[in-house]
Amino acid sequence: MSPAGALVLLHLLGAGLLAAWPARAALLNLLLCGAALVPAALLLSAPGGEGWLRADALNAPFVMLSAIVGFGTALFSLEDVRGEGFDGRRLRSYHAAFQGFLAANHVALLSDNLGILWVAIEAGTLASVVMVGVHRTPAAIEAAWKFFVLCGFGIALALFGIIVLALAGAPHLPGGEARLSAAALREVAARMDPALLNLAFVFLLVGFGTKAGLVPLHSWLPDAHAEGPTPIAAVLSGLLLNAAMLAILRGQGIVAANGEALSPGGFLLAMGLASLLLAGVTLWRRRDAKRLLGWSSIEHMGLAAIAFGLGGPAGNAAGLLHLWGHALLKSAAFFAIGRAARLKGDQRMDAIGGLARSHPPLGWGLVLAMAGLAGLPPFSLFVSEWWLAGAAARTAPWVLALLLPGLLVAGLALLHAMQRLCLGPPTPDAAPGPAGLSALLPLWTNLLLALLIALALPAPLAALLREGAGLLP
Repeated sequence: MSPAGALVLLHLLGAGLLAAWPARAALLNLLLCGAALVPAALLLSAPGGEGWLRADALNAPFVMLSAIVGFGTALFSLEDVRGEGFDGRRLRSYHAAFQGFLAANHVALLSDNLGILWVAIEAGTLASVVMVGVHRTPAAIEAAWKFFVLCGFGIALALFGIIVLALAGAPHLPGGEARLSAAALREVAARMDPALLNLAFVFLLVGFGTKAGLVPLHSWLPDAHAEGPTPIAAVLSGLLLNAAMLAILRGQGIVAANGEALSPGGFLLAMGLASLLLAGVTLWRRRDAKRLLGWSSIEHMGLAAIAFGLGGPAGNAAGLLHLWGHALLKSAAFFAIGRAARLKGDQRMDAIGGLARSHPPLGWGLVLAMAGLAGLPPFSLFVSEWWLAGAAARTAPWVLALLLPGLLVAGLALLHAMQRLCLGPPTPDAAPGPAGLSALLPLWTNLLLALLIALALPAPLAALLREGAGLLP
């Protein structure tokens, strides 16, 4: 069995096992996620594969990233889920859905077949809905319902886009799976009807853009982050959004291969700038810490969309590096906020204060995570945003007129929130205790990884970044 197949099968079997056996579920969940690091590392070191699961320079780093974030989130869950007080039924639902989500996410990243990619993202959404609504409170049910309805509408649009792509490629490809193969469609894209390609990409962008948290169908994301358990917010921001963005990029590569079709970059630029500007303004009005981080995800996915809209080696490299850095830093921030909310008994920003004084390892970790999300050095988002600004200055200087103010407004909002959460006078703890190793270890590990890829990107990973950027238009 290939490493890709082993990775997916491991999580599927894990989902079935955890659904049937809630005892020691958190520990078993952690062991399964730890085992998944092995096939993910094999795919990163030797991309390849046959059939509908294929690893290349574009998706292999994201598979490894997903395994790292998944393992860190499972470690964080050891203590966090214990504090939720779930009964046996909800423990089964939560952990089985967690493993099912990881299986679906890996299939979405690895699939060359656009139909299977669509099914995988839909399956990941359904698993996420279960986890978002697991608290069963009115607010959690409302958030899960909004997530389901908006993303269900978006995925329906994406399905229509895939059908149109298949119709455009049908005259030039044999029957069967070839008509849904992203690689096969890209090879014959130059001979396809450009009008059909334009129509397909609009539906793909809006449909998968809903999953990626891009404006205008973005409103599910802050609610899902705020009302679901903290580990779910970490994997939604770090994994689901990346998988949806890569689905958009697969479609972009097909459409851009036809010289007569409209450039897909302009559509990505428009949605990316709208997401950045709306999120930058809205970040100043947030009072809930997890909802704040949800809006930050909208901002950063907008920045990635701008980078891929600019395209070229520089823009694409900036976009890929931005997705890597965002997944690491955002999950780190959620680990810190989640543990702080557990200590304070509340996730409102007014209730969380002075963490750097009351819980120094936790508080200073959150300081660094939010400074990194604000785009400050020496973390990877500073590098990717610098590359993005340089690419814009060379290819579309007018973009800078919107990009730079958006970065400034959003960055200052995050720094202001960081000061309130970490550097002000300490607020009393509702449940006094240590920060917890299960929160500190993944928090500081992700910070170190985000620092490493900014200051000393390993040569093999740098080569994959260049090669992956070269696969995009």
